Amino acid sequence: MARLVVLLRGINIGSRNRIAMPALRDTLEEAGYEDVRTYVQSGNVVLSSKASAKQAARDVERLISDRFGLEIAVVTRTRNELAKVVERNPLRRVAKDPKRYQVSFLETKVAPKIVRELEAVAADKEEVVAVGREVYAWHPAGVARSKLWARLAGKDLGVTATARNWTTVTKLLELADSD
Repeated sequence: MARLVVLLRGINIGSRNRIAMPALRDTLEEAGYEDVRTYVQSGNVVLSSKASAKQAARDVERLISDRFGLEIAVVTRTRNELAKVVERNPLRRVAKDPKRYQVSFLETKVAPKIVRELEAVAADKEEVVAVGREVYAWHPAGVARSKLWARLAGKDLGVTATARNWTTVTKLLELADSD
């Protein structure tokens, strides 16, 4: 069985797309997933499965639709893929505050044109690096007024994406490594 990290896009933000983590864990366990753990309320799940990461993403989307009546995009990574994301850490020289360092996890690689557009909207001290199916972004002044963050958080990247701050990314790897 492989350890998978399952990332739900846009849940439990304000009053929309509400899913209680205990109910989500129960739903996934009833569907046959094992060692199901969640981290915070924003749709971070670590579980064990015989399914591929891609198959698990589609299955979790279906389960959420059936059980909660919500259409939620899901992006998955294997434990090893997440370890490579952490190991790579291309902005480690500047990204000193893990709450302002974001990784966007993409379903597929983003088009080179989109990467250039992201680089163009980055503010003076912001940095963005796209590597494979991840976009790393450093927001030293925070995300509240960041045009880069607004673009990354929007739906116009051309691919399904969901972002997590560096604290969450490293915690999910820790959970994937624990028994």
